[in-house]
Amino acid sequence: MPTTDLCYLGLVEVGQRIHAKKLSPIEVTKAMLERIERLDGALKSYAYVMAEPALAEAALAEKEIAAGKVRGPLHGVPVAIKDLCWVKGAPAAHGMTIHRDFRPSEDATVVARLRDAGAIILGKLQQTEGAYADHHPKIDPPKNPWNADLWSGASSSGSGSATAAGLCFGSLGTDTGGSIRFPSAANGITGLKPTWGRVSRYGAFELAATLDHIGPMARSAVDCGAVLGAIAGQDPNDTTAVPLPVPDYLAGLSGNLRGITIGVDRRWVSEGTDEAATKVFNEGLRAATELGAKISEITFPNSSAVVDDWFPLCGIEAAVAHEATYPSRKAEYGPGLAGLLDLGLAQSGTGYQKIVLRREAFRGAVRLLFETVDLIAVPAQAFAAPTLAKMATLGEDASLIGGLLRFTCPFDMTGSPTITLPGGFAANGGPVAFQFVGRHFDEANLVRAGDAFQRVTDWHTRHPAL
Repeated sequence: MPTTDLCYLGLVEVGQRIHAKKLSPIEVTKAMLERIERLDGALKSYAYVMAEPALAEAALAEKEIAAGKVRGPLHGVPVAIKDLCWVKGAPAAHGMTIHRDFRPSEDATVVARLRDAGAIILGKLQQTEGAYADHHPKIDPPKNPWNADLWSGASSSGSGSATAAGLCFGSLGTDTGGSIRFPSAANGITGLKPTWGRVSRYGAFELAATLDHIGPMARSAVDCGAVLGAIAGQDPNDTTAVPLPVPDYLAGLSGNLRGITIGVDRRWVSEGTDEAATKVFNEGLRAATELGAKISEITFPNSSAVVDDWFPLCGIEAAVAHEATYPSRKAEYGPGLAGLLDLGLAQSGTGYQKIVLRREAFRGAVRLLFETVDLIAVPAQAFAAPTLAKMATLGEDASLIGGLLRFTCPFDMTGSPTITLPGGFAANGGPVAFQFVGRHFDEANLVRAGDAFQRVTDWHTRHPAL
């Protein structure tokens, strides 16, 4: 099989071929490492490549599989990790210069669970500074493999770029305001943001503790479901990880949406949404209807206050996370993250409490919607496939910030699970996506909906020309 075709196989598919002994984990890992060496000098998606450990893990996987010990769908499959998740002995810079020499002595829980599942860790993926909006001025941002002039997303930009470019079969990203969804949409891949508390955050640098979610980014909903099944579950090292059973997200996928009710607020999803984002959203709804879903008109609670509140809340929580180095080492911070931390430090106790109360009221209002619907459909963002030039004006244009966050950060404030699905392309050639949002801890329905959509569309199978 040509190397390019091999590297663009789905994660579950390559695992099936490995387990059937049609492919070797060593062969697949070497192909990935060679592709990284050839392409990533331009894409800059990796912060650190772990070639020798990956080949050693591949050799062990090959030996185990040959002996009939298959650990699950990820066994022998190469994946990559966002840099903020600790990998024992590997640098974990968190997109910052302050942490460039930090090498953790243990794996993050999600990394340990990927290893237990037999996955092969190719390396650490580049991210924005501190997992906020901008890359540190001294770090080259990852490039969008579809077009280097297009935004690659934040903060899991390396995860989006590497997965789209065939430099890993799947990756881990994190989402605090939209950073699984932004790079998934920008790079034309599938991203699954789990419910807050579904996945342990132990061994991952924080941006904002009550907003941070760790989740999979891959080429398909099925692939995301396989990764989530490996990393989810309670953890004694993180008592916020909820002690609920982890379903088999790949079981019982029917290929249809019969019996599923999808809620849509037509006013909310259309206000200020550009033509490409609107078209992809509407075509996604049409496909869902043809797959058997019922569309129900809903009124989504006004989210403008929680979008505004997201910034000071994130700033407050980030200030706690950076207390040891900020403001004492402010000169080593880039302006974007420093600005967020200053915003957080400027908040009052009463102001914070008001944010908490508004958040809880909003969370309750969204929860009530799921008494009548199974999923909610929303665009990924109000404007499709933004250019780097457009994103450079983000701090000067309130409508741009609002359009970026309108359909993402509300679901970080509620902790709701979402799946982002590629659904088309803009006139500039950039990928465009939409989202389904689910009930808390109902990621299985998101995987089902994404899989059904992807069985009748081919957007997730399209790849950039590299």
